[in-house]
Amino acid sequence: MSVRYNTITVEKRGAVDWLTLNRPEALNAISVDMVRELDDYFGRLYHDRETRVVVMRGAGRAFCAGLDIKDRAGRSPQAIPFGGGFGFQGYLAGVYIKMRRCPQPIVALVHGAACGGGFSFALASDIRIAGESMRMNAAFVKLGLSACDMGVSYFLPRLVGVSVASELMLTGRFIHAPRALATGLISEVVPDHQLEAAAQSYLDEMLLASPMGLRMTKEGLNMAVDAASLEAAMAIENRNQLMTAASPNFAEGMQAFLEKRPPRYIAD
Repeated sequence: MSVRYNTITVEKRGAVDWLTLNRPEALNAISVDMVRELDDYFGRLYHDRETRVVVMRGAGRAFCAGLDIKDRAGRSPQAIPFGGGFGFQGYLAGVYIKMRRCPQPIVALVHGAACGGGFSFALASDIRIAGESMRMNAAFVKLGLSACDMGVSYFLPRLVGVSVASELMLTGRFIHAPRALATGLISEVVPDHQLEAAAQSYLDEMLLASPMGLRMTKEGLNMAVDAASLEAAMAIENRNQLMTAASPNFAEGMQAFLEKRPPRYIAD
């Protein structure tokens, strides 16, 4: 069922959701309403078998400038939804957890500023493609807060290593597209106007995977990152392969490979 939102838009193109942060007049800064809508959207994805991939982007001149401080200051504590005992802090943090828990891979198209919580949106995605204008930073430390916020201390060291993560988090300095590419933080840099076209090749290839194979690859990769041992990671791999091999899509995938044609998968 289609849901109408005010601060985000969701355009369905076949099996792909194109999610756009849609507050361009505020550089897509994160308002309480945006948190509410993102929480609802990513929460729904967990049981959505029709949506196989999500593309996340920002309208206008930026991806997301971070927390909308004016909006936040204008809200009474009673207006902030309960967030696991942490009020707004926990409410917003829950969005990033849902991004990682949803079975659909998330492709972030990042242009302009991606600061603070916007930086975290990019980090919580599975694949990041940058426009040439991209600049990202852990802005929290610039505001008298800790840079360890909204998953940054978890995501960033795993993506770029502890040394670069420490530099970016302790200083709050920006990382621009060329260095982000060199450190492995992003997969590709293209002119801003080519971001959508650049994403399409990734989408086309992911949609050649079986539905269950794609979901379980994201899940298995997430679990392997924190696995206690090789044996623990391989136990998840073995489980995933047995489950996907039991699907009719495995036989179809093998036959399509031999016949050198695109596979015709069914929902599984």
